[in-house]
Amino acid sequence: MTVRTNFDMDVLRTFVTGTALGNFAKAAERLGRSPSAISLQLRKLEVQAGQALFEKQGRGLALTEAGEVMLHYAQRILELNDEATARLQALEEMEGWVRIGVPQDFAETWLPNLLGRFARAHPKLRVEARVDRGSHLIKGIETDRLDLALTWGGLRSRHDQVVARRSIMWIGRAGFEHDRREPLPLVAFDPPCAFRTAALEALDGNRIAWRHAFASPSLAGLWAATTAGLGVTARTVDGLPEPLTPLTPEDAGLPPLGEIDLVLRTSRSEPHAPVAQLCALIREALASRS
Repeated sequence: MTVRTNFDMDVLRTFVTGTALGNFAKAAERLGRSPSAISLQLRKLEVQAGQALFEKQGRGLALTEAGEVMLHYAQRILELNDEATARLQALEEMEGWVRIGVPQDFAETWLPNLLGRFARAHPKLRVEARVDRGSHLIKGIETDRLDLALTWGGLRSRHDQVVARRSIMWIGRAGFEHDRREPLPLVAFDPPCAFRTAALEALDGNRIAWRHAFASPSLAGLWAATTAGLGVTARTVDGLPEPLTPLTPEDAGLPPLGEIDLVLRTSRSEPHAPVAQLCALIREALASRS
């Protein structure tokens, strides 16, 4: 008779969190445990798995092949666990509307799946999502047409919270190199746009001439123009389509662009329960992608 192993959920969460953060010391801080307690959990997981999940790599640890397999299943197990927990809590139940605004960067990647799971866990809730530019989403928050919005840029009110920080990169076709004898062809949104502002400040600060080669109200339009070779754009790598690639400033002959905050904005200082829960899910999803 085969003896089945029941993996410890807390241990799996520590494993997934530490792997996502790239550092189990950070995982200890986030999960409110001591480093020695984290080490004991990882040893327990290896015993349960019956295989080594980590191997030495320089001064740190890397996943073995068994560790990669374990990570894949641990993520699925935790996702089902969290969905089941939320679904059971929903039986009590949350009702009403949740109106969320999301940036175009995430509209075709992980965010729709997260919103779908949230909606399934709360069948009495109506989730209304709007994909738009950040300036429009902020206006939606300020006019109470949205309950929460995820946007790029700085804080504007006491209701805002920085939930992630991303490097702004020059994006273009592989091998792009700026000819300093010609103005840099720039693909960007019309203002207001935090990415456009960062690009122009870097270019003007380094006395690099530029021209607005292509403007579009949609991120898909910017990606299409950049893919066609009409110029380069400034963005994060979130949702970056092939064949575009981040350009190393030194290789492309362009100045570095720094970082940008990703801000979660709510229309109230104390959002109602469904909004607060969705905010928590978004923060957790972003933390795992840092």
